[in-house]
Amino acid sequence: MNNENTPNVPTNFIRNIIEKNLKDNLYQHKKWAGTPGNKSHHQNSEIDVAKIRTRFPPEPNGYLHFGHAKSIFLNFGLAQDFNGACHLRFDDTNPEKESEEYVNSIQESVQWLGFKFDQHLYFASNYFQEMYDAAVVLIKAGLAYVDKQTAEEIKINRGTLTEPGKNSPWRDQSVAENLALFEDMKAGKHQDGELLLRAKIDMASPNINLRDPAIYRIRHVTHHNTGDAWCIYPMYTFAHPIEDALEKITHSICTLEFEDQRPFYDWVLAKLTEHNFLENPLPKQYEFSRLNLTNVVLSKRKLIELVEKNLVDGWDDPRMPTLVGAKRRGYHPLGFKLFMERIGVSKADSTIDYSILEDSMREVLNEICHRRIAVLEPLKCIITNYPEDQEEDCEVPNHPQNEALGSRTIKLTKEIWIERQDFMEVPEPKFFRLYPNNMVRLRYGYVVKCTGFDKDEQGQIQTVYCEYLPDTKSGTPGSASVKVKGNIHWVSAKHAIDIKVNQYDRLFSESDPGKTSGNYLDDINQDSIQTIAVKAEENIKNVNLGDQFQFERHGYFIVDTKQSSPENIIFNRTVTLRDSWQK
Repeated sequence: MNNENTPNVPTNFIRNIIEKNLKDNLYQHKKWAGTPGNKSHHQNSEIDVAKIRTRFPPEPNGYLHFGHAKSIFLNFGLAQDFNGACHLRFDDTNPEKESEEYVNSIQESVQWLGFKFDQHLYFASNYFQEMYDAAVVLIKAGLAYVDKQTAEEIKINRGTLTEPGKNSPWRDQSVAENLALFEDMKAGKHQDGELLLRAKIDMASPNINLRDPAIYRIRHVTHHNTGDAWCIYPMYTFAHPIEDALEKITHSICTLEFEDQRPFYDWVLAKLTEHNFLENPLPKQYEFSRLNLTNVVLSKRKLIELVEKNLVDGWDDPRMPTLVGAKRRGYHPLGFKLFMERIGVSKADSTIDYSILEDSMREVLNEICHRRIAVLEPLKCIITNYPEDQEEDCEVPNHPQNEALGSRTIKLTKEIWIERQDFMEVPEPKFFRLYPNNMVRLRYGYVVKCTGFDKDEQGQIQTVYCEYLPDTKSGTPGSASVKVKGNIHWVSAKHAIDIKVNQYDRLFSESDPGKTSGNYLDDINQDSIQTIAVKAEENIKNVNLGDQFQFERHGYFIVDTKQSSPENIIFNRTVTLRDSWQK
C-alpha cells in the first residue's frame, strides 16, 4: 500500500525511500516460507506475500527500553502502513549474556506496544548452520582466514584512525589450512580466544571496520536456544546481513552508530552473492538517529548496573526507562506512539526533553482515564452545622468531558478530609481557597464558609471548621445562588479509604547524567520516589491491579501490579497534570 493518501501519517526520509522503491518496482515479489531449520517458519507460503519487509532485531541480554520503542514503532509501523511484514528476530549470537527471561520479556513488550509478529518470530541461532556455511564459502574464496594472534596483538596491529593496520602473520596461509583450523574450532579443539576467524578485506582501509574484522570466535558457553551444539559463534556484524538476506528483508533499519558498519554489511552480502550463497534482491541498510532523552540513561550496560547494584527496584522499577517499568508506572502504548510521532525520524542526533514524553502521556491518559478523588495531604475539616449522623450522596461524573462513561456517588458527612494546601491562616494574594471567613465550594457538594481552625503545640494546623449553606448543593436549583471563586476537592472522613501512593520523579537530577560529575551514578535523584499515606474516596476499595485513574487536581495514577493488594492498596503516580519539574 502506498500511503500518500493516508491521513495523519507523519512522513520521514525512510518512508520516502520505501515509497520510491515501490514506485520503481524495486522488489519483485517472491513467495517465501521461511528458512529451513528455523523453528518458527510456517509451511504455507501463500499467506506470506509481503513486498516490504522490516525487522526488529533485539539481542536478548536485557529488557527493552524507550530507545527500543522508537525502533519498534518505526519498523512495525512501516510494515503496517505498506501492507508489509516486520520480523521480530532475536540476535542471539552472544550466549554469555542472553537468557530465556529476556526473550520472553521482549516478546511481551512488543505485544504491549500493540504489535503482532505471529509467524514472523525468528532467532539468529536457528541460522547457525547457514552462517557456518557462509563462513566456509568465504574461506574457500580466499576471503577469510583463521588468525592465531592474541586479542592484544590484534588490537595493536589494527592501527589507528591515522595509521594503517598491519597484516597478520597468518593472513596468507592456504585455504586448506584455514578450512582445517576452522573445522577444529567448530570441533572444540581450541580454547576461548585461541583462534579467530577474520574476513580478509583491507588492513589499510580508512574505515577501521574493514580492517579484517572478526567474523567467528570460540565460546565454550551453553546457548539458551541451541544448548551445547556449538562452541563457535558468529559476530553480530557478520551474522546480521546474513539473517536479513535469508529472511528477504528489504529495509534493514538501524541506528546511526551502525553507519560505519554499513560497508562491511554490504561487503558480506556482495561476496556471498558473488559466490552463489545468497541471491538478489539484497537488503539495504538505512540508519536513523537513536533516541536521546534528558534525565535518563538508555545504555543497556548502565541499566544493568542500576539493577545489579540494587539502586532501583529491578528492571520494572517505575523510574526505569524500560518498557516493563513504563507499564508498571502507567505509561500507555498510545502515549509512546504519540511521542514517537512528535519527535519524528531523522539522521540528525538530538536530545529530547523528557517533558515531551510526559506531555504525550498526559494527552492520551486524559482521554481514557476515569476520575477519582484522593487527598494527598489530608487535613481534617469539620462542618459544624451539618447533622452528626447525616449522610447524603453526591453524584460525581467519571469523566467530565465524556458523559458516556457515566457517574458514581460519594458520601458527604460532617467530617471530611481536604488538602492541606487548600487552607491558609493568612492568605496570599489571589488565594481563593479556604481561609477564615472565606467561602469555597466543596466540589460536587455545598458552598462552605470557614469559621475557625485549631493548631497543635508546634503551630501546625490540625482542624479547620466550616459551616455549609444548605441550599447550595451542586446540581440543585439553588447551587448558583452564591458565587464563590474557589472550588476544592474532599473525601468523607467516615468513608475514606486509606491507600499509599508512590510519587515518582525523574531518576536523575541532571539533564545529561554523568556529564559534569564524571559518573552518572553520582547524579541519581535522591528524591525520585516518595511514598505517602493518602485518603481516597470509598469507590477506590473496588480497584484491581493495573486500574488507572486521574486523581482530580493531582495527576494520573495506576494501581501497582507488583506490591498492591486488597488489604494494602498502592498507587504509582504516572505523571502530574502539568509539568512541575522546572518549578
